[in-house]
Amino acid sequence: IEMARRVINKKRHLGLQQLSAFADTGRTFLGPVKSSKFIIDEESHESVVVGSTVRLLESLDLSSAVGQLLSEAVQAQHNTYRTGASTLLLLVGAWSSAVEECLHLGVPVSLIVSGMSEGLDSCIEEVTSLQVPVHDVFDHIDSTKIFSELESLNVSLCPFLQIASDTGLILKERDLKDVASQSLTTCSLSERPVKSAKLFRPQATVGADKNTSQTPKTLRNSLPADSRCRQSVLTHSRHCNREASDQWTSRHGAAAPQADRCGDLGELAVGLSHGDHSSMRLVEGAVRLQHQNTSVCQGSWTMPFTFDISRVFTCCLPGLPEAFSCVCPGYVTVVSMFSATVLEDLQNQPLGVVLIEGDLTENYRHLGFNKSANVQTVLESMKKLQQDSSEQLWTNHVLQVLVKFNVNLVLVQGTVSEHLIEKCVHTKRLVIGSVNGSVMQAFAEASGAVQVSYITQVSDNSVGRGVSVTFWRSSPLDVGDGISRMAILLKTEGINLVTVVLTDPVTAQMQTKEDRFWTCAYRLHYALKEQKVFLGGGAVEFLCLSHLQILMEQPLNKGDQTCSGGLHNTSSWLASSLALYRPTVLKCLAEGWHKYLSTVICNTANYSSEFEARTFIQHHLQNATDSGSPSSYILNEYSKLNSGVFNSGISNEPEQIPRVYDIVTPKIEAWRRALDLVLLVLQTDSEIITGSGHTQIKSQESEGFLFL
Repeated sequence: IEMARRVINKKRHLGLQQLSAFADTGRTFLGPVKSSKFIIDEESHESVVVGSTVRLLESLDLSSAVGQLLSEAVQAQHNTYRTGASTLLLLVGAWSSAVEECLHLGVPVSLIVSGMSEGLDSCIEEVTSLQVPVHDVFDHIDSTKIFSELESLNVSLCPFLQIASDTGLILKERDLKDVASQSLTTCSLSERPVKSAKLFRPQATVGADKNTSQTPKTLRNSLPADSRCRQSVLTHSRHCNREASDQWTSRHGAAAPQADRCGDLGELAVGLSHGDHSSMRLVEGAVRLQHQNTSVCQGSWTMPFTFDISRVFTCCLPGLPEAFSCVCPGYVTVVSMFSATVLEDLQNQPLGVVLIEGDLTENYRHLGFNKSANVQTVLESMKKLQQDSSEQLWTNHVLQVLVKFNVNLVLVQGTVSEHLIEKCVHTKRLVIGSVNGSVMQAFAEASGAVQVSYITQVSDNSVGRGVSVTFWRSSPLDVGDGISRMAILLKTEGINLVTVVLTDPVTAQMQTKEDRFWTCAYRLHYALKEQKVFLGGGAVEFLCLSHLQILMEQPLNKGDQTCSGGLHNTSSWLASSLALYRPTVLKCLAEGWHKYLSTVICNTANYSSEFEARTFIQHHLQNATDSGSPSSYILNEYSKLNSGVFNSGISNEPEQIPRVYDIVTPKIEAWRRALDLVLLVLQTDSEIITGSGHTQIKSQESEGFLFL
């Protein structure tokens, strides 16, 4: 029972309170175990099920200024990286509440902004020690064999933060056997057990070996805790003199030990799945199939393979069992039953193809030549019969062009005239509209076709050859609108195009399933592009929390120019205020990580309350701080997990517990965007409410309390 709650004061910092309220709605979307939400419209009483932060905010009324800023920040994160939106939303709420607490304690706004920004910069530089290089993941792929389905795994959800101190390691195992192994897949995955590589060599016990002959890699680990705490200072401010940091490194040795590299695609994919293994299997299948197609096209000429996510597409088929989800080379799309009747005569035959960039209608003119809708000529105002005659003449002309150049397949990027589709079906020709531009480009490259804007531009040189059309599934489909359709597959030799067919018996979950697939796809895309990942499972956030804990306990020396922001006059108001309020600001920043980690742990269903999760985090936090090197402590905990020291209750084979990874840049950008949004709202509220000259907030006047 909540004994007391804070009353929202509409006269002060309403924006921060609104951010916290909005962020609380998305807590269930963080972590490997996500819970969907039903959003109900109060007026129409219609409901929609959402399974991600982006879809949630799209369904909420965000008409306020703060709501619009939050929506734009989430959309910017999603549109750029397609992942990290839930992290951004939760940190926005946590840091909004933390900033409010700073204001109640009387911390000036200017010091809140500078202190939290510098603290985050310090954390970002600190977590580089937990980066795992990703190299040569395609070296062990045999591109000459057809792939088979990956073996089902029992994968841990959160390998570090679920290590309990007294009761042993408590991990929730889930049966990940995917029914997709029974599907009629065109391309499946390699059938082999995924072994977790020994990413981390066992680290030396902190403080156990004080021999001066230690290597630089382990020298920092053996520093006494007190010495480590006293020497670590906030050196990453934009006002700092970096020479101080360099001098510290030269005195005490190299940085924290780095993790070994990741060199297996299967291990990387499982580590980035974050509990969604069925979606990641499809992503891995798309990568392997694309790698196979690239290897066949290159032949003896080799060059580094890159995962081209722009050549991966999804085709959603609701109403079918999940067992039919698969990865196919080529382009899978849905056509009406009327158009599908022509496939009996066209399937498995090399066809001529024409690619139309715009619409394929009688009145279409490309941009700059479209006539105004409210202007009519005398001819256009005549009888409907004459209009029908004009379209009929145009349709006959199109058919003449297709017959002349022996074209049986037309792909159109825009819309297509229904009258033309009907006439083409009668002449055994298939016209498909609304085709993605990248699909058009892929068929142009593979078939030799040249994209044209109008049907009158078609010539022998613009017609592609060798495209085949076949049924993907022989029975009709109902994609949700009550109209029967057929799924077909278009492909040609050497095409660099992969379609992932997503099926689900529940139509309302189709959007969520597609979003989850693209989230996994972009995680793997950025991991391969950047060739590095973070240790996952909350390890990075835990390192930020423990790093800030050490910084809070360090006193600011009067002559320490680095910690005072490089100010030579240390008796100034800013320098003295920084020394006074610095621990408070850093504690508020750390509270964001604390709330993040406790939410992740609660969402893994291993702890029933946030209090238990915080107690668990605090235990490891104290151990990491006492060790003097939090990064080494984290690596040691992972090594213990891999060696079976803390594998009680999981498995007798610790090698079968894969690692968990996070992508680097999207995660860091989510942190930055979250803090930037909170500080923007803070400064805006302060200038509007208190004025630019009154940034000192008295805690007694900020809010009242209502006791229940």
